[in-house]
Amino acid sequence: MSIVDTVKETAQGLVKSAMERLVPLAPDRWIPGGVPDPLIARKHGLIGTPVSRLDGPLKVQGSARFAAEVKLDDMTHAALVYGAIPRGRIAALDTGAAETAPGVVLVMTHRNAPRMNPPAVFGSSPTAVGPSDLPIMQDDRIHWNGQPIALVLAETQEQADHAASLIVATYAVEPSTSSFAEAKAAGAEPGLFMGQPLLNEIGDADAEFAAAPYKVDNVYRTPRHNHNAIEPHAAILAWEGDTLRIHDASQMVTGTAATIADVFDLKPEEVRITSPYVGGGFGSKGLWDHQILAAAAAKLAGRPVRIVLSREGVYRIVGGRTQTEQRVAIGAQPDGHFAALIHTGTVPMSPHNNMPEPFVVGTRAAYAADSFKLSVETVRMNMLANTFMRAPGEAPGTFALESAIDELAVELGIDPVELRIRNEPDVDPISGRPFSSRHIVEAWRAGAARFGWDKRNAVPGSRREGEWLIGMGCATGTYPYYRMPGAAARLTIDRTGKALVEVAAHEMGMGTSTTTAMVAAERLGLPIERVEVRYADTIIPGTIMAGGSQQTAAIGAAVIAAHNAMVAELLTLAGNDSPLAGLSPDEVGSEDGGLAKLDDPSRRESYTSILARAQRDGVTVSEQASQPLELMHWSMHSHSAIFCEMRVNAVTGEPRVGRILGAFDCGRILNAKTARSQFRGGIIMGLGMALMEETQFDERSGRIMNPSLAEYHVPVHLDVPDIDVIWTDIADPHTPMGAHGVGEIGITGVAAAVANAVYNATGKRIRDLPITLDKLL
Repeated sequence: MSIVDTVKETAQGLVKSAMERLVPLAPDRWIPGGVPDPLIARKHGLIGTPVSRLDGPLKVQGSARFAAEVKLDDMTHAALVYGAIPRGRIAALDTGAAETAPGVVLVMTHRNAPRMNPPAVFGSSPTAVGPSDLPIMQDDRIHWNGQPIALVLAETQEQADHAASLIVATYAVEPSTSSFAEAKAAGAEPGLFMGQPLLNEIGDADAEFAAAPYKVDNVYRTPRHNHNAIEPHAAILAWEGDTLRIHDASQMVTGTAATIADVFDLKPEEVRITSPYVGGGFGSKGLWDHQILAAAAAKLAGRPVRIVLSREGVYRIVGGRTQTEQRVAIGAQPDGHFAALIHTGTVPMSPHNNMPEPFVVGTRAAYAADSFKLSVETVRMNMLANTFMRAPGEAPGTFALESAIDELAVELGIDPVELRIRNEPDVDPISGRPFSSRHIVEAWRAGAARFGWDKRNAVPGSRREGEWLIGMGCATGTYPYYRMPGAAARLTIDRTGKALVEVAAHEMGMGTSTTTAMVAAERLGLPIERVEVRYADTIIPGTIMAGGSQQTAAIGAAVIAAHNAMVAELLTLAGNDSPLAGLSPDEVGSEDGGLAKLDDPSRRESYTSILARAQRDGVTVSEQASQPLELMHWSMHSHSAIFCEMRVNAVTGEPRVGRILGAFDCGRILNAKTARSQFRGGIIMGLGMALMEETQFDERSGRIMNPSLAEYHVPVHLDVPDIDVIWTDIADPHTPMGAHGVGEIGITGVAAAVANAVYNATGKRIRDLPITLDKLL
């Protein structure tokens, strides 16, 4: 990271710290969410019902066009060549055979690539989403093993792949750090995440821990993980004069367009990106080298470019989750009360971005304790820049924390569920702010009853069926409520009474467009069939990233603002001849296809009537969402109680998941069908984290050694049992629609629940993921 970027990040952190001191002092009514969203009180509409995804028929019929399926005239196909050393220079690059290979249009290297600015690294500005601060193919430098060193364009993909295989590179290797142990020996530095220090200390936790009569103190490790969305990263790019047109697979179109514009010295509006369908993202579908290289190649060749990363290509240039080494030490009184909670450790990062795995963020608000010591330290390695991956921080952090709590429950002789409930906080333990909504105890009670937790034998290894040892485990999951600034919505109502909602949001398979249509229909008082949603296009105003489980809240707040503006505009158009004459926007709401006085619904007029009298074909408003000050006023989180039953073969050591249940406290559930799918998907990803997922990183060369789904294992159907999902469905009065995000909470706590169930089955405590049979023999 450059000095300028460090200064910017530090300044952002200082401003945020100042706001966090002032905003909690404001009256609730001054804060977004201080007055509950009127939709929370509406109990008999679409919200909360199981609605099938509106894009479902298009996908099963093959009519939904993903990025790689866009066809342009005269289109070329790209293939990348990847470097093979962790650090150094390209001493020689022989491209002659590739240049004369059949069908080749262009071979681009640092010798002929157009001059480009380095992309602005993620977080350095509100729209910066670059993977690192490195220039892309601008010199002969190699910064990680897998860095692109050449791009081939050809008439077909097969010709491009063949020509790429003919390029021969010779390297001048320079000293590098590709060993975690060596990186730690070189010294660590305090971690920063999104401009905030990963450090919290309350009281003297070391002294409290030393004095506690009961204690656990262990180290837990999680490996590197790579992204494996079902759709590999792809883009189709073409220059239309001075405008760059990109069909991308993206979860951040606005930020990607702005960052690419800076790379090529363009205005943001000169880069248009659309991304209507994305085959999974989980944090990975952002800006990486391939889009920028393809844009540069399209400029050189004067022809459109199709670039689709192979599965290996995803491993080489798309970051994932970095490894963690975590110490959790908990000191407790005989009744289970936590006297000290210590959660510290180290993660590696690239020298060229600042994306540590912030494993303590979930610990901050999880439990009450007399003292805390939470910290993440970072070390630098010459490796691919890591990035967000589903529940960054919380996924590996809950494995360590919740495993330690299970170990403490054994030491104390207290039921693991009861121990967690005994340490429930009344207010946020770190910030002291009140919780906006917290009903995890209800989730624990309901989940335990449904799962049959009372049948668990606390003695490890006591239950057996033939060769199979059977055990139960549990864990808490947590993920914060987020709402990022910059969201906007454009709302149109036409003279037929149909509505169009436009948001720069994204549909990656989680049902965003369906939920947006449901909420907009309820807010406008229309049937869902009368609402159209357009999204994932940079010509739509606003910036909405599909990440942090915040997209639904961001869209919801933007639609609230746009609806308020629409009501005001329609009242102006209604004039003095309307039954609504003389009313202010605060006195009016939407219902049954029109506007009505809130306390006297007989004073109403339909949208079609208002527009007809005004002789208008339609009315359009655009509005920004309010600033997300609620995040600084309340402590806001989703929670889960995960229960797992594991079966371990006493002969082979094979672990199998017998059954699993998630009881979730995520505010009001908007769409029961898509939410259930999100919860289950997160749990499945958590099972992969627990039992099989591991990036094999060769510390001698810094190279990823298992860059395929043949060698990097993820759960398949036979690995996954029936997954039971329940939820509290208690609205948070301070969020749009009373809802929290549900995309990431599902993965958290799962790995710990599995590990704790394995212990209950076998008596073996596994603290290093994944839990493979060699560790159980």
